[in-house]
Amino acid sequence: MKSGFLIVDKPGGITSNRVVSVVKKATGVKKVGHAGTLDPMATGAIVLALGKVTRLIRYIQEQPKEYLATAQFGVATDTLDADGAILSREPMEFKPADVEAIVPRFMGEIMQVPPMVSALKKDGKRLYELARQGEVVDRDARPVHIYELEVLSVGPGPYPEVEFRVVCGKGTYVRSLADDMAGVLGGSAHLTALRRLRIGSLHVDMALDLEALEGWRAHLISPSDALRDLPLVTVGDETARGVCHGMRFVGGEITEAPTEEPFRVVDERGSLLAVYTKLGREARPEVVLPS
Repeated sequence: MKSGFLIVDKPGGITSNRVVSVVKKATGVKKVGHAGTLDPMATGAIVLALGKVTRLIRYIQEQPKEYLATAQFGVATDTLDADGAILSREPMEFKPADVEAIVPRFMGEIMQVPPMVSALKKDGKRLYELARQGEVVDRDARPVHIYELEVLSVGPGPYPEVEFRVVCGKGTYVRSLADDMAGVLGGSAHLTALRRLRIGSLHVDMALDLEALEGWRAHLISPSDALRDLPLVTVGDETARGVCHGMRFVGGEITEAPTEEPFRVVDERGSLLAVYTKLGREARPEVVLPS
């Protein structure tokens, strides 16, 4: 089977696109996509879809992501991470309790201004392209969701390193979160380390090293298991035939899903047939996998 998902532990110093290229070469699969970019400096879990299941990537992208981050407070860079040029150094004095005290401000839905080095577009151009030209443009704040935020340690000195763990929703920039936290304490910050621990239930502990892909087939995750965070409906052979043809259903076993969110439809052998959603009493296909 050359269609499924792989989790790779990205090393620092390379792009996510480079990871895709290495996986293509190692597996011989031409169609490979990833479920969320990591910056070159960052390490950790990248979920890759191989073959026909690239159409399912969006369902993984929507899942919460967990990161372990370290930020140096008091030092600002033009990229908000250690790869950027230093803009300023202003000593900051605060106690660990001061950092703990600001955590509630960043829980739940918050407004966040994306960094200039993001891939978002402004007037048709990527922000990072404008940043390379030395331009800084106004960016609108966007709502993002922080599910968990835990301060793990606060280092000593006038430029302390703060280590924290965060579980956040799609579109959250951890580098901006660190700088915003420093801003509440009267300064700036930039990331010195960032590691993605998981996307939804797909954890870095399940990952392959990029330099050890020889046994990749044994680590291939089935489409249904990769989408394990979506609700599951198992259907019999007759309904399965209709699902494979992209039928809509009113009533019957497929409409018993107790959710208005996308859900997996699998046959009695556990193979993923499609992803459906419900609109009232009707179940409609969003993605139907080729048989």
